[in-house]
Amino acid sequence: MAHEITKVGVVGLGTMGSGIAEVLARSGLDVIGVELDAAGIARGRGHVEHSTERALSGGKLDEAGRAGLLGRIAYTTALTDLAEVDLVIEAVPESLELKAEVFGQLDKIVRPEAVFASNTSSLSVTEIGVHTARPGKVVGMHFFNPAPVLKLVEIVRTVVTEPDVVADVVAFAERLGKTPVVIGDRAGFIANALLFGYLNHAVRMFEQRYATREDLDAAMRYGCGYPMGPLALLDLIGLDTAYEILDSMYHQSRNRLHAPAPLLKQMITAGLLGRKTGRGFYAYDAPDSPVVTDAAASLSTVDTEVREIRKVGVVGTGTMATGIAEVFAKRGYDVIVRARKAEKAEAAVAKVGKSLGRAVSKGRLSESDAAAVLARITPVTEFAELSEVDLVVEAVAEELAVKQEVFAGLDAVVRPGAILATTTSSLPVIECAAATSRPSEVVGLHFFNPAPVMKLVEVVRTIATAPDVVATAHQLCSVLGKHPVHCGDRAGFIVNALLFPYLNDAVKMLEAHYADAADIDTAMKVGCGLPMGPFELLDVVGLDVSLAIERTLFNEFREEGFAPAPLLEHLVTAGRLGRKTGKGFKDYTS
Repeated sequence: MAHEITKVGVVGLGTMGSGIAEVLARSGLDVIGVELDAAGIARGRGHVEHSTERALSGGKLDEAGRAGLLGRIAYTTALTDLAEVDLVIEAVPESLELKAEVFGQLDKIVRPEAVFASNTSSLSVTEIGVHTARPGKVVGMHFFNPAPVLKLVEIVRTVVTEPDVVADVVAFAERLGKTPVVIGDRAGFIANALLFGYLNHAVRMFEQRYATREDLDAAMRYGCGYPMGPLALLDLIGLDTAYEILDSMYHQSRNRLHAPAPLLKQMITAGLLGRKTGRGFYAYDAPDSPVVTDAAASLSTVDTEVREIRKVGVVGTGTMATGIAEVFAKRGYDVIVRARKAEKAEAAVAKVGKSLGRAVSKGRLSESDAAAVLARITPVTEFAELSEVDLVVEAVAEELAVKQEVFAGLDAVVRPGAILATTTSSLPVIECAAATSRPSEVVGLHFFNPAPVMKLVEVVRTIATAPDVVATAHQLCSVLGKHPVHCGDRAGFIVNALLFPYLNDAVKMLEAHYADAADIDTAMKVGCGLPMGPFELLDVVGLDVSLAIERTLFNEFREEGFAPAPLLEHLVTAGRLGRKTGKGFKDYTS
Protein backbone atom coordinates (compact mmCIF):
# COMPACT_ATOMS: atom_id res chain seq x y z
CA MET A 1 0.00 0.00 0.00
CA ALA A 2 1.43 3.42 -0.96
CA HIS A 3 2.72 5.45 1.94
CA GLU A 4 2.01 9.17 1.45
CA ILE A 5 5.00 11.41 2.17
CA THR A 6 4.08 15.01 2.98
CA LYS A 7 6.45 16.00 5.79
CA VAL A 8 10.16 15.18 5.71
CA GLY A 9 13.00 15.56 8.20
CA VAL A 10 16.61 16.13 7.10
CA VAL A 11 19.28 15.39 9.70
CA GLY A 12 22.55 17.17 8.94
CA LEU A 13 22.60 20.48 7.05
CA GLY A 14 26.02 20.52 5.46
CA THR A 15 26.36 21.08 1.71
CA MET A 16 24.52 17.87 0.88
CA GLY A 17 21.85 18.03 3.60
CA SER A 18 20.95 21.64 2.88
CA GLY A 19 20.81 20.84 -0.85
CA ILE A 20 18.39 17.96 -0.17
CA ALA A 21 16.25 20.25 2.03
CA GLU A 22 16.10 22.75 -0.84
CA VAL A 23 15.05 20.03 -3.32
CA LEU A 24 12.27 18.87 -0.99
CA ALA A 25 10.97 22.40 -0.30
CA ARG A 26 11.09 23.26 -4.01
CA SER A 27 8.68 20.36 -4.56
CA GLY A 28 6.18 21.83 -2.11
CA LEU A 29 7.03 19.63 0.88
CA ASP A 30 7.32 20.81 4.48
CA VAL A 31 10.86 20.16 5.72
CA ILE A 32 12.35 20.11 9.20
CA GLY A 33 16.14 20.46 9.15
CA VAL A 34 18.10 19.30 12.18
CA GLU A 35 21.62 20.35 13.16
CA LEU A 36 23.76 19.96 16.28
CA ASP A 37 23.75 23.59 17.34
CA ALA A 38 22.82 27.16 16.37
CA ALA A 39 26.04 27.59 14.40
CA GLY A 40 25.20 24.50 12.33
CA ILE A 41 21.70 25.82 11.66
CA ALA A 42 23.13 29.18 10.59
CA ARG A 43 25.49 27.45 8.15
CA GLY A 44 22.69 25.27 6.76
CA ARG A 45 20.31 28.22 6.37
CA GLY A 46 23.14 30.15 4.67
CA HIS A 47 23.68 27.30 2.16
CA VAL A 48 19.97 27.29 1.21
CA GLU A 49 19.75 31.08 0.98
CA HIS A 50 22.91 31.31 -1.14
CA SER A 51 21.76 28.52 -3.48
CA THR A 52 18.27 29.97 -3.95
CA GLU A 53 19.73 33.45 -4.48
CA ARG A 54 21.77 32.00 -7.37
CA ALA A 55 18.63 30.33 -8.74
CA LEU A 56 16.81 33.67 -8.50
CA SER A 57 19.54 35.60 -10.33
CA GLY A 58 19.68 32.83 -12.96
CA GLY A 59 15.95 33.09 -13.63
CA LYS A 60 15.24 29.58 -12.35
CA LEU A 61 13.18 30.88 -9.42
CA ASP A 62 11.12 34.05 -8.87
CA GLU A 63 10.88 36.10 -5.66
CA ALA A 64 7.56 34.55 -4.63
CA GLY A 65 8.84 31.04 -5.33
CA ARG A 66 11.99 31.65 -3.34
CA ALA A 67 10.04 33.09 -0.39
CA GLY A 68 7.68 30.11 -0.44
CA LEU A 69 10.57 27.64 -0.62
CA LEU A 70 12.43 29.24 2.31
CA GLY A 71 9.19 29.36 4.31
CA ARG A 72 8.70 25.61 3.97
CA ILE A 73 11.98 24.80 5.77
CA ALA A 74 11.97 24.86 9.57
CA TYR A 75 15.20 24.52 11.56
CA THR A 76 15.82 22.86 14.92
CA THR A 77 18.51 21.32 17.10
CA ALA A 78 16.11 18.73 18.60
CA LEU A 79 15.56 15.33 16.97
CA THR A 80 12.28 15.12 18.93
CA ASP A 81 10.82 17.71 16.54
CA LEU A 82 10.77 14.95 13.87
CA ALA A 83 8.18 12.88 15.77
CA GLU A 84 5.43 13.34 13.14
CA VAL A 85 7.39 13.20 9.87
CA ASP A 86 6.70 10.55 7.21
CA LEU A 87 10.31 10.25 6.04
CA VAL A 88 13.70 11.09 7.56
CA ILE A 89 16.72 11.61 5.28
CA GLU A 90 19.99 11.40 7.20
CA ALA A 91 22.89 13.40 5.72
CA VAL A 92 25.43 13.51 8.55
CA PRO A 93 29.20 12.97 7.93
CA GLU A 94 30.23 9.62 6.40
CA SER A 95 30.80 7.67 9.63
CA LEU A 96 29.02 4.38 10.31
CA GLU A 97 29.09 4.96 14.08
CA LEU A 98 27.59 8.45 13.76
CA LYS A 99 24.87 7.36 11.32
CA ALA A 100 23.99 4.34 13.47
CA GLU A 101 23.73 6.57 16.56
CA VAL A 102 21.42 9.02 14.73
CA PHE A 103 19.15 6.21 13.47
CA GLY A 104 19.08 4.59 16.92
CA GLN A 105 17.89 7.84 18.50
CA LEU A 106 15.35 8.53 15.73
CA ASP A 107 13.91 5.03 16.10
CA LYS A 108 12.66 5.91 19.59
CA ILE A 109 11.13 9.23 18.43
CA VAL A 110 9.62 8.85 14.95
CA ARG A 111 6.34 7.01 14.25
CA PRO A 112 6.82 3.24 13.56
CA GLU A 113 5.48 3.49 9.99
CA ALA A 114 7.86 6.31 9.00
CA VAL A 115 10.68 5.48 6.57
CA PHE A 116 14.37 6.11 7.29
CA ALA A 117 16.70 6.94 4.38
CA SER A 118 20.47 7.38 4.55
CA ASN A 119 22.26 9.58 2.05
CA THR A 120 25.47 7.56 2.52
CA SER A 121 27.62 7.38 -0.60
CA SER A 122 29.55 4.23 0.30
CA LEU A 123 28.63 2.76 3.71
CA SER A 124 26.51 -0.37 4.18
CA VAL A 125 22.84 0.58 4.52
CA THR A 126 22.24 -2.83 6.10
CA GLU A 127 24.71 -2.08 8.90
CA ILE A 128 23.05 1.29 9.50
CA GLY A 129 19.53 -0.19 9.46
CA VAL A 130 20.16 -2.91 12.06
CA HIS A 131 20.56 -0.21 14.72
CA THR A 132 16.80 0.37 14.48
CA ALA A 133 13.77 -1.76 15.32
CA ARG A 134 12.54 -1.19 11.72
CA PRO A 135 15.29 -2.44 9.34
CA GLY A 136 12.57 -3.23 6.79
CA LYS A 137 11.79 0.49 6.53
CA VAL A 138 15.41 1.58 6.04
CA VAL A 139 16.77 2.41 2.57
CA GLY A 140 19.66 4.28 1.04
CA MET A 141 18.71 7.46 -0.80
CA HIS A 142 21.95 8.68 -2.29
CA PHE A 143 21.62 12.15 -3.84
CA PHE A 144 24.51 13.59 -5.87
CA ASN A 145 26.18 16.92 -5.24
CA PRO A 146 24.91 19.58 -5.91
CA ALA A 147 21.53 18.02 -5.03
CA PRO A 148 19.40 20.86 -6.51
CA VAL A 149 21.10 20.35 -9.90
CA LEU A 150 21.99 16.67 -10.35
CA LYS A 151 19.12 14.36 -11.28
CA LEU A 152 20.38 10.95 -10.18
CA VAL A 153 19.26 9.34 -6.91
CA GLU A 154 20.47 5.83 -6.07
CA ILE A 155 17.78 3.95 -4.10
CA VAL A 156 19.57 1.24 -2.11
CA ARG A 157 17.54 -1.74 -0.95
CA THR A 158 18.93 -4.11 1.68
CA VAL A 159 18.03 -7.79 1.94
CA VAL A 160 15.32 -6.88 4.48
CA THR A 161 13.93 -3.65 3.01
CA GLU A 162 10.20 -4.08 2.38
CA PRO A 163 9.28 -3.98 -1.35
CA ASP A 164 6.53 -1.41 -0.69
CA VAL A 165 9.08 0.89 0.96
CA VAL A 166 11.33 0.69 -2.13
CA ALA A 167 8.36 1.42 -4.42
CA ASP A 168 7.26 4.38 -2.27
CA VAL A 169 10.76 5.90 -2.19
CA VAL A 170 11.18 5.46 -5.96
CA ALA A 171 7.84 7.22 -6.56
CA PHE A 172 8.88 9.93 -4.08
CA ALA A 173 12.19 10.52 -5.93
CA GLU A 174 10.32 10.83 -9.22
CA ARG A 175 7.95 13.32 -7.57
CA LEU A 176 11.04 15.41 -6.73
CA GLY A 177 11.96 15.46 -10.45
CA LYS A 178 14.86 13.05 -9.95
CA THR A 179 15.93 9.96 -11.90
CA PRO A 180 15.97 7.02 -9.46
CA VAL A 181 17.87 3.75 -9.99
CA VAL A 182 17.33 0.82 -7.62
CA ILE A 183 20.32 -1.23 -6.52
CA GLY A 184 21.50 -3.69 -3.89
CA ASP A 185 23.57 -2.78 -0.85
CA ARG A 186 27.15 -2.99 -2.10
CA ALA A 187 30.21 -0.83 -1.53
CA GLY A 188 29.94 2.38 -3.56
CA PHE A 189 26.54 1.45 -5.02
CA ILE A 190 26.66 2.03 -8.81
CA ALA A 191 28.21 5.41 -9.59
CA ASN A 192 30.87 5.51 -6.86
CA ALA A 193 31.75 1.82 -7.24
CA LEU A 194 32.52 2.40 -10.93
CA LEU A 195 33.81 5.98 -10.71
CA PHE A 196 36.21 5.78 -7.79
CA GLY A 197 38.09 2.70 -9.01
CA TYR A 198 38.80 4.67 -12.20
CA LEU A 199 39.85 7.79 -10.24
CA ASN A 200 42.12 5.74 -7.98
CA HIS A 201 43.76 4.15 -11.04
CA ALA A 202 44.47 7.63 -12.45
CA VAL A 203 46.11 8.70 -9.16
CA ARG A 204 48.36 5.62 -9.31
CA MET A 205 49.39 6.52 -12.88
CA PHE A 206 50.29 10.03 -11.73
CA GLU A 207 52.03 8.69 -8.61
CA GLN A 208 54.19 6.42 -10.80
CA ARG A 209 55.04 9.39 -13.07
CA TYR A 210 53.64 7.46 -16.00
CA ALA A 211 51.95 10.62 -17.31
CA THR A 212 51.52 14.24 -16.18
CA ARG A 213 48.31 15.46 -14.52
CA GLU A 214 47.48 17.56 -17.60
CA ASP A 215 47.97 14.63 -19.98
CA LEU A 216 45.91 12.26 -17.82
CA ASP A 217 43.05 14.75 -17.67
CA ALA A 218 43.26 15.76 -21.34
CA ALA A 219 43.35 12.12 -22.45
CA MET A 220 39.98 11.35 -20.84
CA ARG A 221 38.37 14.62 -21.95
CA TYR A 222 39.48 14.41 -25.58
CA GLY A 223 39.60 10.62 -25.89
CA CYS A 224 36.32 9.75 -24.13
CA GLY A 225 34.37 13.01 -24.09
CA TYR A 226 34.34 13.11 -20.28
CA PRO A 227 33.32 16.51 -18.86
CA MET A 228 36.38 16.55 -16.53
CA GLY A 229 39.64 14.66 -16.28
CA PRO A 230 40.10 12.33 -13.28
CA LEU A 231 42.52 14.49 -11.27
CA ALA A 232 40.53 17.70 -11.79
CA LEU A 233 37.41 15.77 -10.72
CA LEU A 234 39.15 14.54 -7.56
CA ASP A 235 40.02 18.15 -6.72
CA LEU A 236 36.35 19.06 -7.13
CA ILE A 237 35.10 16.15 -5.00
CA GLY A 238 37.76 16.69 -2.32
CA LEU A 239 40.66 14.31 -1.78
CA ASP A 240 39.59 13.58 1.80
CA THR A 241 36.09 12.63 0.63
CA ALA A 242 37.55 10.44 -2.13
CA TYR A 243 39.86 8.73 0.35
CA GLU A 244 36.97 7.96 2.74
CA ILE A 245 34.85 6.49 -0.09
CA LEU A 246 37.71 4.37 -1.43
CA ASP A 247 38.67 3.18 2.05
CA SER A 248 35.06 2.25 2.82
CA MET A 249 34.75 0.43 -0.53
CA TYR A 250 38.01 -1.46 0.09
CA HIS A 251 36.94 -2.63 3.54
CA GLN A 252 33.72 -4.02 2.06
CA SER A 253 35.03 -5.38 -1.25
CA ARG A 254 38.66 -6.28 -0.35
CA ASN A 255 39.37 -5.40 -3.98
CA ARG A 256 42.96 -4.16 -4.18
CA LEU A 257 41.95 -1.69 -6.90
CA HIS A 258 39.82 0.12 -4.26
CA ALA A 259 42.74 0.48 -1.83
CA PRO A 260 43.41 4.25 -1.82
CA ALA A 261 46.62 5.19 -3.63
CA PRO A 262 49.25 6.19 -1.01
CA LEU A 263 49.63 9.59 -2.68
CA LEU A 264 46.06 10.49 -1.65
CA LYS A 265 46.89 10.02 2.06
CA GLN A 266 50.10 12.04 1.70
CA MET A 267 48.28 14.93 0.03
CA ILE A 268 45.52 14.88 2.67
CA THR A 269 48.12 14.96 5.45
CA ALA A 270 49.71 17.98 3.76
CA GLY A 271 46.32 19.73 3.63
CA LEU A 272 46.05 19.50 -0.16
CA LEU A 273 42.36 18.58 -0.33
CA GLY A 274 41.49 20.09 -3.72
CA ARG A 275 39.40 23.12 -4.60
CA LYS A 276 38.02 23.58 -1.09
CA THR A 277 41.52 24.36 0.25
CA GLY A 278 42.77 26.07 -2.92
CA ARG A 279 45.25 23.32 -3.74
CA GLY A 280 45.13 19.64 -4.64
CA PHE A 281 46.50 18.11 -7.83
CA TYR A 282 46.21 21.67 -9.18
CA ALA A 283 46.56 25.06 -7.45
CA TYR A 284 43.50 27.35 -7.55
CA ASP A 285 42.96 31.09 -7.40
CA ALA A 286 41.35 30.76 -3.93
CA PRO A 287 39.58 28.12 -1.82
CA ASP A 288 36.43 26.91 -3.64
CA SER A 289 37.55 28.65 -6.84
CA PRO A 290 37.48 26.75 -10.17
CA VAL A 291 40.30 28.91 -11.57
CA VAL A 292 43.62 27.05 -11.91
CA THR A 293 46.61 29.32 -11.34
CA ASP A 294 49.66 27.07 -11.69
CA ALA A 295 51.14 26.86 -15.18
CA ALA A 296 50.26 23.82 -17.25
CA ALA A 297 53.10 21.41 -17.74
CA SER A 298 53.89 20.61 -21.34
CA LEU A 299 56.64 18.86 -23.24
CA SER A 300 59.41 21.38 -23.77
CA THR A 301 60.88 21.34 -27.24
CA VAL A 302 62.98 24.46 -26.66
CA ASP A 303 66.20 22.49 -26.12
CA THR A 304 65.29 19.58 -28.38
CA GLU A 305 65.78 19.94 -32.11
CA VAL A 306 62.87 18.54 -34.11
CA ARG A 307 63.05 16.75 -37.42
CA GLU A 308 61.47 18.17 -40.56
CA ILE A 309 58.45 16.25 -41.83
CA ARG A 310 57.38 16.91 -45.41
CA LYS A 311 56.33 13.58 -46.87
CA VAL A 312 54.37 10.92 -44.96
CA GLY A 313 53.68 7.24 -45.58
CA VAL A 314 50.65 5.38 -44.22
CA VAL A 315 50.61 1.57 -44.21
CA GLY A 316 47.13 0.05 -44.14
CA THR A 317 43.74 0.54 -45.79
CA GLY A 318 41.25 0.32 -42.90
CA THR A 319 39.19 3.08 -41.35
CA MET A 320 42.06 4.25 -39.15
CA ALA A 321 44.63 4.27 -41.98
CA THR A 322 42.40 6.24 -44.37
CA GLY A 323 41.42 8.65 -41.58
CA ILE A 324 45.09 9.34 -40.79
CA ALA A 325 45.93 9.81 -44.47
CA GLU A 326 43.09 12.36 -44.71
CA VAL A 327 44.33 14.21 -41.61
CA PHE A 328 47.86 14.63 -43.03
CA ALA A 329 46.71 15.52 -46.55
CA LYS A 330 44.34 18.19 -45.21
CA ARG A 331 47.33 19.85 -43.53
CA GLY A 332 49.28 20.02 -46.80
CA TYR A 333 51.47 16.91 -46.46
CA ASP A 334 52.15 14.63 -49.43
CA VAL A 335 50.89 11.19 -48.38
CA ILE A 336 51.72 7.75 -49.79
CA VAL A 337 49.24 5.01 -48.84
CA ARG A 338 50.67 1.52 -49.10
CA ALA A 339 48.50 -1.60 -49.45
CA ARG A 340 49.28 -5.20 -50.41
CA LYS A 341 47.23 -4.96 -53.62
CA ALA A 342 46.64 -2.10 -56.06
CA GLU A 343 42.84 -2.36 -55.84
CA LYS A 344 43.00 -2.07 -52.02
CA ALA A 345 45.27 0.96 -52.24
CA GLU A 346 42.95 2.64 -54.73
CA ALA A 347 39.90 1.74 -52.63
CA ALA A 348 41.58 3.40 -49.62
CA VAL A 349 42.07 6.63 -51.58
CA ALA A 350 38.45 6.40 -52.77
CA LYS A 351 37.36 6.06 -49.12
CA VAL A 352 39.18 9.32 -48.34
CA GLY A 353 37.41 10.86 -51.34
CA LYS A 354 34.00 9.84 -49.92
CA SER A 355 34.89 11.36 -46.55
CA LEU A 356 35.94 14.60 -48.22
CA GLY A 357 32.73 14.56 -50.26
CA ARG A 358 30.69 14.40 -47.06
CA ALA A 359 32.63 17.40 -45.74
CA VAL A 360 31.86 19.31 -48.97
CA SER A 361 28.13 18.49 -48.77
CA LYS A 362 28.06 19.81 -45.18
CA GLY A 363 29.81 23.02 -46.19
CA ARG A 364 32.98 22.30 -44.21
CA LEU A 365 35.22 22.14 -47.27
CA SER A 366 35.11 23.61 -50.77
CA GLU A 367 35.16 21.31 -53.80
CA SER A 368 38.50 22.73 -54.95
CA ASP A 369 40.09 22.20 -51.53
CA ALA A 370 38.75 18.63 -51.40
CA ALA A 371 40.23 17.94 -54.83
CA ALA A 372 43.58 19.38 -53.73
CA VAL A 373 43.61 17.19 -50.60
CA LEU A 374 42.85 14.06 -52.62
CA ALA A 375 45.56 14.94 -55.16
CA ARG A 376 48.17 14.82 -52.37
CA ILE A 377 47.47 11.12 -51.67
CA THR A 378 49.24 8.48 -53.79
CA PRO A 379 48.34 4.77 -53.62
CA VAL A 380 51.24 2.26 -53.83
CA THR A 381 51.83 -1.47 -53.26
CA GLU A 382 55.56 -1.72 -52.54
CA PHE A 383 57.44 -0.77 -49.35
CA ALA A 384 60.26 0.52 -51.59
CA GLU A 385 58.00 3.39 -52.72
CA LEU A 386 58.14 4.69 -49.12
CA SER A 387 61.95 5.00 -49.27
CA GLU A 388 62.06 8.81 -49.23
CA VAL A 389 59.31 9.63 -46.71
CA ASP A 390 60.17 11.43 -43.44
CA LEU A 391 57.56 9.58 -41.38
CA VAL A 392 55.72 6.29 -41.79
CA VAL A 393 52.56 5.60 -39.78
CA GLU A 394 51.66 1.90 -39.56
CA ALA A 395 47.89 1.27 -39.20
CA VAL A 396 47.42 -2.42 -40.00
CA ALA A 397 45.54 -5.09 -38.02
CA GLU A 398 46.05 -5.18 -34.24
CA GLU A 399 48.22 -8.31 -34.35
CA LEU A 400 51.82 -8.14 -33.16
CA ALA A 401 53.22 -10.56 -35.75
CA VAL A 402 51.62 -8.58 -38.60
CA LYS A 403 52.96 -5.28 -37.26
CA GLN A 404 56.46 -6.70 -36.75
CA GLU A 405 56.49 -7.93 -40.36
CA VAL A 406 55.55 -4.41 -41.53
CA PHE A 407 58.27 -2.78 -39.40
CA ALA A 408 60.91 -5.20 -40.65
CA GLY A 409 59.88 -4.43 -44.23
CA LEU A 410 59.99 -0.68 -43.60
CA ASP A 411 63.37 -0.88 -41.88
CA ALA A 412 64.87 -2.41 -45.01
CA VAL A 413 63.83 0.38 -47.37
CA VAL A 414 62.99 3.64 -45.53
CA ARG A 415 65.82 6.16 -45.46
CA PRO A 416 67.92 6.61 -42.27
CA GLY A 417 66.56 9.42 -40.07
CA ALA A 418 62.92 8.78 -40.96
CA ILE A 419 60.55 8.16 -38.03
CA LEU A 420 58.57 4.92 -37.87
CA ALA A 421 55.29 5.15 -35.92
CA THR A 422 52.65 2.61 -34.94
CA THR A 423 48.98 3.39 -34.23
CA THR A 424 48.56 0.36 -31.94
CA SER A 425 46.00 0.91 -29.18
CA SER A 426 47.30 -1.73 -26.79
CA LEU A 427 50.31 -3.69 -28.08
CA PRO A 428 53.89 -2.94 -26.88
CA VAL A 429 55.53 -0.37 -29.15
CA ILE A 430 58.97 -1.70 -28.18
CA GLU A 431 58.03 -5.07 -29.75
CA CYS A 432 57.51 -3.27 -33.07
CA ALA A 433 60.76 -1.35 -32.59
CA ALA A 434 62.64 -4.62 -31.91
CA ALA A 435 61.82 -5.77 -35.46
CA THR A 436 63.97 -2.88 -36.79
CA SER A 437 67.64 -1.87 -36.62
CA ARG A 438 66.57 1.63 -35.47
CA PRO A 439 64.53 1.30 -32.22
CA SER A 440 65.45 4.88 -31.26
CA GLU A 441 63.38 6.14 -34.22
CA VAL A 442 60.21 4.20 -33.39
CA VAL A 443 57.32 5.86 -31.51
CA GLY A 444 53.65 5.20 -30.85
CA LEU A 445 51.14 7.63 -32.40
CA HIS A 446 47.77 6.37 -31.20
CA PHE A 447 45.08 8.29 -33.09
CA PHE A 448 41.46 7.86 -32.02
CA ASN A 449 38.65 6.83 -34.35
CA PRO A 450 37.42 8.66 -36.43
CA ALA A 451 40.84 10.24 -36.88
CA PRO A 452 39.63 13.30 -38.85
CA VAL A 453 37.29 14.20 -35.96
CA MET A 454 38.92 13.09 -32.70
CA LYS A 455 41.46 15.57 -31.31
CA LEU A 456 43.49 13.23 -29.10
CA VAL A 457 46.73 11.50 -30.04
CA GLU A 458 48.66 9.45 -27.47
CA VAL A 459 52.40 9.85 -28.09
CA VAL A 460 53.99 6.68 -26.71
CA ARG A 461 57.70 6.66 -25.95
CA THR A 462 59.58 3.41 -25.44
CA ILE A 463 62.72 3.10 -23.31
CA ALA A 464 64.66 3.38 -26.59
CA THR A 465 62.83 6.28 -28.33
CA ALA A 466 65.12 9.26 -28.95
CA PRO A 467 64.08 12.58 -27.33
CA ASP A 468 64.02 14.41 -30.69
CA VAL A 469 61.63 11.77 -32.07
CA VAL A 470 59.23 12.41 -29.16
CA ALA A 471 59.59 16.18 -29.62
CA THR A 472 58.94 15.87 -33.37
CA ALA A 473 55.85 13.74 -32.74
CA HIS A 474 54.56 16.33 -30.26
CA GLN A 475 55.08 19.22 -32.67
CA LEU A 476 53.58 17.26 -35.56
CA CYS A 477 50.37 16.56 -33.59
CA SER A 478 50.02 20.28 -32.89
CA VAL A 479 50.49 21.08 -36.60
CA LEU A 480 47.75 18.53 -37.40
CA GLY A 481 45.38 20.32 -34.99
CA LYS A 482 45.50 17.42 -32.53
CA HIS A 483 46.06 17.43 -28.77
CA PRO A 484 49.10 15.26 -27.94
CA VAL A 485 49.42 13.51 -24.57
CA HIS A 486 52.54 11.62 -23.54
CA CYS A 487 52.96 8.31 -21.77
CA GLY A 488 55.26 5.33 -21.46
CA ASP A 489 55.02 2.08 -23.39
CA ARG A 490 52.56 0.18 -21.18
CA ALA A 491 49.45 -1.82 -22.14
CA GLY A 492 46.47 0.44 -22.81
CA PHE A 493 48.56 3.62 -22.64
CA ILE A 494 46.37 6.22 -20.84
CA VAL A 495 42.83 6.05 -22.21
CA ASN A 496 42.34 2.31 -22.63
CA ALA A 497 44.17 1.55 -19.39
CA LEU A 498 41.74 3.80 -17.48
CA LEU A 499 38.61 3.08 -19.52
CA PHE A 500 38.50 -0.70 -19.88
CA PRO A 501 38.90 -1.72 -16.22
CA TYR A 502 35.91 0.58 -15.52
CA LEU A 503 33.91 -1.08 -18.31
CA ASN A 504 34.93 -4.51 -16.99
CA ASP A 505 33.76 -3.55 -13.49
CA ALA A 506 30.36 -2.61 -14.95
CA VAL A 507 30.04 -6.04 -16.59
CA LYS A 508 30.92 -7.74 -13.29
CA MET A 509 28.28 -5.62 -11.56
CA LEU A 510 25.69 -6.77 -14.11
CA GLU A 511 26.61 -10.46 -13.93
CA ALA A 512 26.30 -10.31 -10.12
CA HIS A 513 22.63 -9.25 -10.63
CA TYR A 514 23.38 -6.16 -8.56
CA ALA A 515 21.68 -3.79 -11.01
CA ASP A 516 20.44 -4.06 -14.59
CA ALA A 517 22.29 -2.66 -17.60
CA ALA A 518 19.83 0.20 -18.15
CA ASP A 519 20.14 1.41 -14.53
CA ILE A 520 23.94 1.19 -14.63
CA ASP A 521 24.03 3.18 -17.88
CA THR A 522 21.62 5.74 -16.42
CA ALA A 523 23.66 6.08 -13.22
CA MET A 524 26.87 6.86 -15.09
CA LYS A 525 25.27 9.25 -17.59
CA VAL A 526 22.99 11.12 -15.19
CA GLY A 527 25.12 10.86 -12.03
CA CYS A 528 28.58 11.38 -13.55
CA GLY A 529 27.80 13.32 -16.73
CA LEU A 530 29.41 10.73 -19.02
CA PRO A 531 28.39 10.87 -22.70
CA MET A 532 27.55 7.14 -22.79
CA GLY A 533 26.82 4.44 -20.24
CA PRO A 534 29.30 1.52 -20.04
CA PHE A 535 27.07 -0.98 -21.87
CA GLU A 536 26.16 1.47 -24.62
CA LEU A 537 29.89 2.11 -25.10
CA LEU A 538 30.86 -1.58 -25.06
CA ASP A 539 28.27 -2.30 -27.76
CA VAL A 540 29.64 0.56 -29.90
CA VAL A 541 33.31 -0.43 -29.48
CA GLY A 542 32.52 -4.11 -30.07
CA LEU A 543 32.60 -6.77 -27.38
CA ASP A 544 35.34 -8.72 -29.20
CA VAL A 545 37.56 -5.62 -29.40
CA SER A 546 36.84 -4.82 -25.74
CA LEU A 547 37.66 -8.38 -24.65
CA ALA A 548 40.97 -8.31 -26.56
CA ILE A 549 42.00 -5.05 -24.85
CA GLU A 550 40.98 -6.36 -21.41
CA ARG A 551 43.00 -9.56 -21.96
CA THR A 552 46.02 -7.46 -22.95
CA LEU A 553 45.68 -5.34 -19.78
CA PHE A 554 45.32 -8.44 -17.58
CA ASN A 555 48.32 -10.16 -19.18
CA GLU A 556 50.45 -7.04 -18.69
CA PHE A 557 49.53 -6.09 -15.12
CA ARG A 558 48.35 -9.47 -13.73
CA GLU A 559 45.87 -7.60 -11.55
CA GLU A 560 43.06 -9.92 -10.44
CA GLY A 561 40.59 -7.04 -10.82
CA PHE A 562 41.55 -6.67 -14.52
CA ALA A 563 40.58 -10.27 -15.39
CA PRO A 564 37.84 -10.07 -18.06
CA ALA A 565 34.34 -10.69 -16.70
CA PRO A 566 33.09 -14.19 -17.63
CA LEU A 567 29.87 -12.67 -18.99
CA LEU A 568 31.86 -10.70 -21.57
CA GLU A 569 33.73 -13.88 -22.60
CA HIS A 570 30.41 -15.76 -22.98
CA LEU A 571 28.78 -13.05 -25.10
CA VAL A 572 31.78 -12.95 -27.46
CA THR A 573 31.77 -16.76 -27.73
CA ALA A 574 28.05 -16.60 -28.59
CA GLY A 575 28.76 -14.08 -31.36
CA ARG A 576 26.95 -11.22 -29.63
CA LEU A 577 29.53 -8.54 -30.38
CA GLY A 578 27.43 -5.38 -30.07
CA ARG A 579 25.96 -3.06 -32.67
CA LYS A 580 27.93 -4.61 -35.54
CA THR A 581 26.15 -7.97 -35.09
CA GLY A 582 22.82 -6.53 -33.99
CA LYS A 583 23.06 -7.90 -30.47
CA GLY A 584 25.40 -7.26 -27.56
CA PHE A 585 24.31 -6.16 -24.11
CA LYS A 586 21.30 -4.71 -25.92
CA ASP A 587 19.27 -5.97 -28.87
CA TYR A 588 19.47 -3.66 -31.91
CA THR A 589 17.60 -5.92 -34.36
CA SER A 590 14.23 -4.26 -33.77
